[in-house]
Amino acid sequence: MLSLVLLIGAIADPTLAARTPSLGPAPGPLTGKLLVATASMGDPRFKRTVIFIVRHDTKGAMGLIINRVIGKLPLAKLLAGFGREPEGIGGEIDIHYGGPVEGRLGFVLHTPDYVQKGTTVVNGEVALTRDLDILLTISAGTGPKQSLFAFGYAGWGPRQLEGEIARKDWVTVPGDAKFIFDDKLETKWRRAMDRHGVDL
Repeated sequence: MLSLVLLIGAIADPTLAARTPSLGPAPGPLTGKLLVATASMGDPRFKRTVIFIVRHDTKGAMGLIINRVIGKLPLAKLLAGFGREPEGIGGEIDIHYGGPVEGRLGFVLHTPDYVQKGTTVVNGEVALTRDLDILLTISAGTGPKQSLFAFGYAGWGPRQLEGEIARKDWVTVPGDAKFIFDDKLETKWRRAMDRHGVDL
């Protein structure tokens, strides 16, 4: 997992915010679902994780881990690292570990009451914005009602995720904004499993 020290150094390159995975136009059946690691998950990077699936199509899948906060940063420092003007901005923001792929890329998962350039509306409750100017609107109180900032994402090639589900590394459950954006991280994995009815 990335440390905040590494993240602070990583965001010094503002071009990283633009290098993001493409989101396909034809969503598959897992888009908008929660992917929950089972007890048999062998990859320690995904142990007891809950992932919101942003994209699932014939090219593969992409999602963000929503239950792993690795620390906080002053919002001004985060914005400065991405080349935005931080003057007059206060407060801190939770930094989530979104996944092991492209750990220096930043993403904001949020409610779809905010839609601007770089925003992909996943469903009626969740959207993803890759243009980090959204952080300026959040700091000003004019952004989405609920949001989650993450570095990195989880990604799978064609049919890879389906194979891992068949192997019982994951179960899928419905996702909703109330669950996705709540801050009770210590119980989120267990509560997600409860949605599937898995006996722990």
